[in-house]
Amino acid sequence: MSKFDQAKMVMQLRKVQKQLGKTIIEVEAGDGLVQVSVTADQKIKNVSIDAEKIDIEAIDELEDAVKEAFREAMSKSQAEAAEMMKPYMGALGDLGL
Repeated sequence: MSKFDQAKMVMQLRKVQKQLGKTIIEVEAGDGLVQVSVTADQKIKNVSIDAEKIDIEAIDELEDAVKEAFREAMSKSQAEAAEMMKPYMGALGDLGL
């Protein structure tokens, strides 16, 4: 791969990185009890808990819903990032990375 092609690839990868940061994945758990939003580069944007749905006697359900929401959000963000990076994966080896 020529230096020009390498520079072009690096610029394209930077664009994808910016896209990852702008792509929001929203997940809901516990029948709407918890909502989590993360970016495709796995940064937490928002966590929301519906206070009206909290049963203080069953706080473990809230804890489970939070864990479930984060697991699903991270899994989806990883899948989204992998999909966005797929076209560049073969060329990364040519960059010496």
